[in-house]
Amino acid sequence: QNVVNNFVSGVILLFERPIQVGDTIQLGELLGDVRRIGIRSSTVRTWEGAEVIVPNASLVSDQVINWTLSDRQRRIDIAVGVAYGTDPELVIELLTEAARAHPDVVSIPPPAVHFLGFGDSSLDFQIRAWTGSFSRWLAIRSDLTVAANTALRDAGIEIPFPQRDLHLRSVDEGVGRALRDEPSS
Repeated sequence: QNVVNNFVSGVILLFERPIQVGDTIQLGELLGDVRRIGIRSSTVRTWEGAEVIVPNASLVSDQVINWTLSDRQRRIDIAVGVAYGTDPELVIELLTEAARAHPDVVSIPPPAVHFLGFGDSSLDFQIRAWTGSFSRWLAIRSDLTVAANTALRDAGIEIPFPQRDLHLRSVDEGVGRALRDEPSS
C-alpha cells in the first residue's frame, strides 16, 4: 500500500509540479533544496549538506512550505535597538539608507525601517528588506547588520545593552564602609 501511495504521489508531483528540482522546501524540520524527484521518492539536500530521501507521499499529503515556488525572493528582518534619547526619525533614515545601499536588496518592495516600541533598555526598530538572492540571504543579513552598526556608530548613536539598577534599602555598616572605600575602625 505504501509503495502504491508513493508511486501515485510521484505521478502527482511530476504532472502537477507543485515542487520542482531546485526549489527550496521545508517539510517539518527538514529544510533544503530539491535535488531529484523520482517515481517513489525524492531527494532533498539540506543546508548542512545531508541528502535526505523523502517518500513522495509525504510531499503530497504533509504540509510543505515551498520557499521558491513563485520567485527567489526572501525577506530579511533585523532587530536593532538604540539608546533612549536618540531621534527615531534619524535612526529610520540611517537604517533605510544602509539597506538601500546593499546591491542584493531589491527596490520593489523597497526596504523599510519600523519603530516598534520602547524596550527595557532601548528604542526598538526593525529593518525589513527583500533580496532576490535566496541562497545568499544569510550573508546579506550579515552585511546589512554590519552596515546598520556602521551607520549608527558613524552618527554617534549608541547601541545599548541590558542594564539593571540595584537599589539597596538597608546595608550592613561594614559593607557600607567597604563600598565607600572607608577604612574599618
